[in-house]
Amino acid sequence: MKALELKTLLATDPSARLLDVRTASEFENAHIRGAYNVPLDQLNEHATEVRSARGQVVLICQSGRRAQQAEQLLRAGGMANIHVLDGGMQAWVARQLPVNRVRARVSLERQVRIAAGAMAALGGFGALLITPWLAVVPAIIGSGLVFAGLTDTCAMGMLLARLPYNRGAASCDTETIVREFLA
Repeated sequence: MKALELKTLLATDPSARLLDVRTASEFENAHIRGAYNVPLDQLNEHATEVRSARGQVVLICQSGRRAQQAEQLLRAGGMANIHVLDGGMQAWVARQLPVNRVRARVSLERQVRIAAGAMAALGGFGALLITPWLAVVPAIIGSGLVFAGLTDTCAMGMLLARLPYNRGAASCDTETIVREFLA
């Protein structure tokens, strides 16, 4: 589903539900008004309840990839009334559609770039100035980035998502959010 189609759906179908599967931190940074946040890593334990939702359900993440994973999980259990926001929040924001912001944060994608770049640079300078053995650091980081690109998964991103900074201001009470989502 395209961003403008979602905007129309929200205006015409009050029963439509938005399920944002990003981290709590990403959700706080910017989300579509009325969206419910159930991070992808917690969705599996609540999938049965989510599948019982009536009406259209639109899955949202930053770029669309995590929402596609959530869609596969929910469709595997028989849920048919689901859609994925094509391009995720990036597409929504690019269309200059309204967002709610709780607290501005550095995106997880940027955090990965910063961390990988810093480790590669430090390893490279260390190999030049201290010992050639430190060249292993940028080699490992580069290999990890290639693997992430080929598999569309990112171990560093998953690790960074677990940091307190990325968990949100309050703990995510997923059970309560799922109950509200179904109401």
